[in-house]
Amino acid sequence: MNDSTIHVGLDSHKESNVAAYSVGLGEVQGLGNIGVRERDLDRLCTRMQSKGSRVCFVYEAGPCGYGLYRYLTKKGFECMVCAPSLIARKPGARVKTDRRDAVMLVKALRMGDLTAVHVPDVADEALRDLVRAWGAAKHDLRQARQRLKSFLLMHDVRYAGTANWGPAHRRWLSQFTFPQPWSQIAYQEHRHAIEDRLAQCERLEAALREAAPAWRWYPVVQAIQALRGVQFTVAISLIAEIGDLSRFEHPRQLMAWLGVTPSEHSSGANRKLGGITKAGNSHARKVLVEAAWSYRYPAKVSRIIQRRHEGLPKPIIDRAWDAQLRLCGRFRRLTARGKLRNVAVVGVARELAAFIWDIARMTPVDPAH
Repeated sequence: MNDSTIHVGLDSHKESNVAAYSVGLGEVQGLGNIGVRERDLDRLCTRMQSKGSRVCFVYEAGPCGYGLYRYLTKKGFECMVCAPSLIARKPGARVKTDRRDAVMLVKALRMGDLTAVHVPDVADEALRDLVRAWGAAKHDLRQARQRLKSFLLMHDVRYAGTANWGPAHRRWLSQFTFPQPWSQIAYQEHRHAIEDRLAQCERLEAALREAAPAWRWYPVVQAIQALRGVQFTVAISLIAEIGDLSRFEHPRQLMAWLGVTPSEHSSGANRKLGGITKAGNSHARKVLVEAAWSYRYPAKVSRIIQRRHEGLPKPIIDRAWDAQLRLCGRFRRLTARGKLRNVAVVGVARELAAFIWDIARMTPVDPAH
């Protein structure tokens, strides 16, 4: 065994791990499909250890999650999970195979051209799973409601008031009947689907509220609720997706990670800015933009926000009020300049991310929690 560094690239799939490696800066060699079982990985690790004193693994983030990363790091190896969208690819390359992908990962790893993604620990990922289940249930609820509205519109059934799914609207839906029995059966099934999704959302939100106090980032979840538009479900969704905000040295890094910074295509003296990049975490970006919509109204500390302020330090409450004054004014100025409301809200969301970063930095967290 020599003192060279062994770089190992894995093109990981559900039923295969295609590997390639290089010793130092030497020629990259393919190993083919090495298998997905633990004993297959152990065999690969033993083989790589015989070739060099330091072994570094890399694979692309994907649907298989972080199990491979955790297994290799537990065995004492270096491992990187890289962002697939940030891997440089040749425009003229027309052939893509698992072997070529593994070779490309090895070359990019040893040149330092890969961007690592943040790997949450097991507890953080478990809570994120619960948050995403709640988000999926909310999405299913919106779709079920839209299907019922479309069904009623197709039959020219119109509600006289505002169809906002409030008590009056739901009471009218429960009392309405179709003259045709088959249409009535379809109508009842649509209503039952909505009630099922509502019950599922309530169960998952109750589970989130029960699990949150034992989570290590719960103080940050409480602190950012001082901000307008950031109620409990928004706060825990953001922190579950982002994780440790201290890994961002500047709020601009958080904005870029959320994908709310403008794209740019400049050349020479011409500078052209486009829409937001939409890079990074789409779940957190969606929740952030939804929270930013509340800043289209004048700055005000409502009774609900006052209740969320109870027990929070005064510097955090003052920072949340500064955010209201700035972001509400920001929305008014952007719309006065002729910007579309959707564009203005995204601009507000970008600055809201900076206030979230700042409040999280002001909140002490017990690492042993």
